[in-house]
Amino acid sequence: MVDSLVGRVALVTGANHGIGAAIARALAARGADVLVTYLRTRAEADADQHATYREQRQCGGEATVQAIAALGRRGVAFEADLTRDDIAAALFDRAEAELGPVSVLVHNASGWRRDSFATGDRDGLSLPVHRVVPASIDAQLLVDARAGALLLAEFIERHRARGADWGRIVTMTSGEGKAFPGQVSYGAAKAALISYTLSAASEMAGDGVTANVVYPPVTDTGWITDEVRKFVAGDDEHHHIARPDEVAETVAWLCADANHLVTGNVIRLR
Repeated sequence: MVDSLVGRVALVTGANHGIGAAIARALAARGADVLVTYLRTRAEADADQHATYREQRQCGGEATVQAIAALGRRGVAFEADLTRDDIAAALFDRAEAELGPVSVLVHNASGWRRDSFATGDRDGLSLPVHRVVPASIDAQLLVDARAGALLLAEFIERHRARGADWGRIVTMTSGEGKAFPGQVSYGAAKAALISYTLSAASEMAGDGVTANVVYPPVTDTGWITDEVRKFVAGDDEHHHIARPDEVAETVAWLCADANHLVTGNVIRLR
């Protein structure tokens, strides 16, 4: 394997478990040092979720940092509330102080909540459906979209200030910016993040920065049930239930030197 990221520093949000942790490990395996950010969820926020998923969302970033160290790279865990106005600068400051300037940014964190306009007792996967309320809107727009935009802005400002000519940005989505019934605020937040990322691809191209969006398939991060497996098996839009490390390989591939012409895409995995 080519260590194409040796000497690079990556910042990965939402990296205490699941896809984010797998991305942090994949980047470290290619030579990057990684700032691992996360925010442990409150138990009541995940009351509807499978026990394994709840446990993973409530863990810290230490296990990811240990995995990075086992790969011979440096990792730093930083618990961060991405709804804060000053959080983007704080994350980059921490990375620079302990690891060096950030040249790889992966925004994976989500304020995911299930909300809907037409509520009922259960959705198609037998999960509770909740009405759209200010808290459900803000939880997702602030983390997925606003924090994403602020991280992109902080990335390019510091990139230009130090005269850098190489950078990689990857953001994570579900859906392609279209309707997202049953999770309407989540869909809206991800649509906004897609737009921000594709705009960044255009505006930052002259600075040697690529920006792409990865749209994973249904991924087993601890929430997959028999109902979900049955749904995937019977739906023409979904071909696989992926492992987090399979998704992470695509993110790491986008960060390779050889892929400097791959930018401004929403890459759907099936």
